[in-house]
Amino acid sequence: MTPSVLPRSILRRPVPGRFVLGNPILLWVAFILVHLWLGALNLYGPGLPLGDVTIVYKFWTDQALLANYWVGIDSSWVYPIVALVPMLISRIFGAESMPGTWLGLVLVLDIVAFGLLTDWGRTRRNSVVGWWWVAFLVSLGPIALGRIDSITVPLAIVGVLLVATRPRAASVILTIATWIKVWPAALLVAILISVRARTRVIVGASVTSVGIIAVALSLGAGSHVLSFVTQQSVRGLQVEAPVSTIWLWREFAGAANNSVYYDRGILTWQVRGAGVELASALMNPLMILAVFAITVLAILAVRNRVSVADLLPALSLAYIVALIAFNKVGSPQYITWLAVPVILGLATNAVGRGRSFRTPAILVLVLAALTQLIYPYFYGYLLGLNPAMLSVLSARNLLYFVLLGWAVVTIWRASRCLAVRYRS
Repeated sequence: MTPSVLPRSILRRPVPGRFVLGNPILLWVAFILVHLWLGALNLYGPGLPLGDVTIVYKFWTDQALLANYWVGIDSSWVYPIVALVPMLISRIFGAESMPGTWLGLVLVLDIVAFGLLTDWGRTRRNSVVGWWWVAFLVSLGPIALGRIDSITVPLAIVGVLLVATRPRAASVILTIATWIKVWPAALLVAILISVRARTRVIVGASVTSVGIIAVALSLGAGSHVLSFVTQQSVRGLQVEAPVSTIWLWREFAGAANNSVYYDRGILTWQVRGAGVELASALMNPLMILAVFAITVLAILAVRNRVSVADLLPALSLAYIVALIAFNKVGSPQYITWLAVPVILGLATNAVGRGRSFRTPAILVLVLAALTQLIYPYFYGYLLGLNPAMLSVLSARNLLYFVLLGWAVVTIWRASRCLAVRYRS
């Protein structure tokens, strides 16, 4: 029977899968339920996934509220000064309620970003993108909500979604996110290269930064206002960093003078061994070199008239993966950054523009799932050099470079195709 003679009742019958994916109520229910589930894991699950909030952030806010000693103002700090704001907000209902208040704050910010992404359920255009975000949260697990990065991710999502219509507002939001944790600066650079409204982007970012610095200086921060720039440069190689994989396998193989140790100064597990200091010193220059190479490729793409829709998502992804792949920290929450360019790429493609982002979307889900295996559930096995967990970590770290390669090749192909077209 051909489609032309099928009964109308069959032709009009909705496909179950499409109904589920396109139903805004089901999507929102899933989004909220996942947050409640991850919140419960943070509060009651193994591995102390909310430890940064309940121990480290609480300690910093205790210093501020009880001893009038403010990190970032009275001393150098690993984070930009605005990171204090969400930490202090989470203390509104008291120290005992800090974990729940933190999770509630993240939920509110995520709801705002999710509402903007899905047009608050009024359209189904980005339903698949919304489901991808739900799947990403499930794949990554409790760490998706339990770090300062969890505050910056929804802000960054809002920022990139506003670029096309309100570039100045997008710039302001992304700049605020950058002053909470530095990584959204990569998105600002990608936007600055890709869009035509560069002046509005620069003005928005500059005015916001000047305002934040002025407030910090008025509070007595002095040179501490920029201390976050140098705080990360003096640390060693954290266990989860891609480059650290070499020394983990060396220690597993019995190499002399190799070990995993806990640095009480920065509260992280790091690797020790021959060549670690040199590798640690080289990582920042390698990261800068990678970012420079990506920037040159992006500028060539702009000169070859690659559209914003073709360039911005892939360029944002390339920058962020480079920041992770060549980083000597490699904390599990860094995976949350990847959600932003993937959501941008999927949303751009959903309106019929840009290139397919299916491959990076799948790769990032795999990266998230592998990361959840590592932390918080089997982190102790990794520290004990369990070969299965070393293999999981190695696969995860290798996938970073696969993802980076995809982003770079996508930019290069878009530029090359248009260059050939204009020559012909």
